[in-house]
Amino acid sequence: MEMIKKNDFVEIRFTGSSQGQVFDSNIEEEVKKLDPKAKPEKLLIVVGQGMVITGLDAALEGKEYGKAYEVDIAFKEGFGPRRKEMVKVLPLKIFTEKQVHPQVGMMLTMDNTMAKVIAVSGGRVTVDFNNPLAGKDLHYSFTVVKKLEDEKERIELLFRQFFGFIPEYDLKEQVVVKGPKSFVVFITAFKEKFKELIGKDLSFEEKQGAQPAPVHNHDEPGHEGHVHEH
Repeated sequence: MEMIKKNDFVEIRFTGSSQGQVFDSNIEEEVKKLDPKAKPEKLLIVVGQGMVITGLDAALEGKEYGKAYEVDIAFKEGFGPRRKEMVKVLPLKIFTEKQVHPQVGMMLTMDNTMAKVIAVSGGRVTVDFNNPLAGKDLHYSFTVVKKLEDEKERIELLFRQFFGFIPEYDLKEQVVVKGPKSFVVFITAFKEKFKELIGKDLSFEEKQGAQPAPVHNHDEPGHEGHVHEH
């Protein structure tokens, strides 16, 4: 039986829980318990490349394909410890200007980061930007369903992971990405890792009139920016 190795491209079925409560899964019956309208999504990763939490990533190596496993993961190898500096006191006006009226327990998205309102007092709102699972030990059950052998599928997995989108490209002796000149920064940043994982060079060909890459906001939480209520 083939064992799972670092840099294998794989598909995983999993359920993650903490203190007996499931917080994430891509197994249909578990997903429906979390949200009856949700649909399970494939989890495709490269083993050992940090695409899942550290403890789960490490647990994959040396396992057999198609076999069910369970693993307990300490918080340090999960979502990390709770950090006091991630609890911020913000002016109430930040919220009211966005027609959001904060209440204790409310979940918000602020600058693309999930946050929880833990106190509202006068003109101040205390917001916790820690991951809800920070400081908590985790339990995962998982099966590595299969190894991804299709070259196109593996290339597009890396594009989604590295770039956040799949650009137009040609698959030849090397992989040629086509797009506006702004794509060069993506190619330069990831060409060595791409060669290591795919075994082919990543190059660029400028295409006139192509749309620029999507912009992803990576601001630190707590900025006076966008606020969305959940």
